[in-house]
Amino acid sequence: MNNDQGIKWLQFRFLFPAILFILLVNIYPFLSGILYSFKDGTLLKPGAFVGFANYVRVLEMDEFWHSFSFSFWFALFSVIGSYAIGLFLALLLNIDIPGKGLFRVALLVPWVLSSVVSMVGWRWMIGSQSGVVNTFLQTLGFEPILFLSDEKWAVFSVIMVKIWRSYPFMMVSLLAALQSINHDLYEAASIDGAGRWRSFLSITLPQLKTVTFVCWIMMSIWSFNDFDVLYLLTGGGPIDATENLILMSFNYAFVKDSIGVGAVLAILSLIVLMVLAVILLRVQKKDK
Repeated sequence: MNNDQGIKWLQFRFLFPAILFILLVNIYPFLSGILYSFKDGTLLKPGAFVGFANYVRVLEMDEFWHSFSFSFWFALFSVIGSYAIGLFLALLLNIDIPGKGLFRVALLVPWVLSSVVSMVGWRWMIGSQSGVVNTFLQTLGFEPILFLSDEKWAVFSVIMVKIWRSYPFMMVSLLAALQSINHDLYEAASIDGAGRWRSFLSITLPQLKTVTFVCWIMMSIWSFNDFDVLYLLTGGGPIDATENLILMSFNYAFVKDSIGVGAVLAILSLIVLMVLAVILLRVQKKDK
C-alpha cells in the first residue's frame, strides 16, 4: 500500500463512525418507512405485504385530499405572511432608530420560545370565550369569537400563529442580506434622481433574490411539514379542519394504529416537498 492509499484508508476510518451514524439515524428509518407503506399492519405487527393497496386507499380518501389542500394553503399563506412581516421589520431595523438592539431581541422572542410554551400561551389567549382576546373584544362591545372551535376561525388562527412563529427567521435572514448590499448603489441611484421607492424596487429587491428564494424554500418545507403548531393548538380539529398531511400521518400511525397508511402519507408528503423544492430551484436558476 503506497502513501496515498494509506492516507485515503485513514480518512475513511475517521469518517466511518459518522457514516454509520447517518445510516442508522436517517437511512434506516427512511427505508423502514417505505417498507411499512407496502404492508397492512400495526407498529407491533407489521402485517402482510399488500403492494400498492395502501397507496390506492389513501388516494381514494376524501380526508387525504382535504388535508393536502389545507397543507398547501397553510404553507402558502404562512410563507407570504411571514415574508411580508419579516421584510418590513428587516427594513425597519436596517435604519438607525433608537433602541434598535432592544427591538431586535424583542422581535426574536417568537422564534426563541419553545413550541409548548408559546402554544400554551396562545391557547390561554384565544382558546375560550373567557380568554384575553375575547375579553378584550367584549369590552369593545363585540361578541366573543370561537377561534379554535369554529372551522374557519381555527384555520385563520393556526395560520396567524404560524406567521407569528416564522417571521423572525425571515427577518434575521433578510436583515443580514440588507446589511451586505453596497451603499454605493443607493448613492448612484440618488444621483440619478431615483426616490426611495424606485431604489427599493430596482436595488433592494433584486439584491435580496437569492436569500428570498432560500427562505421561501425552507419556510415552505417547514410550513408544509409543520406539526407542533397544529398538534398543540388545535390537534387537527375541529372536525379535521386544521389537519395537515403530517398530522394525519401521525394519527393513522399512532392513534388509529394503521402504520401502513401512516407511512404512505409521510412518503406522499416527502414527494410533494421534493417537487416543490425542485420547482423553486429551477425558477431561481432560470431567473439567474
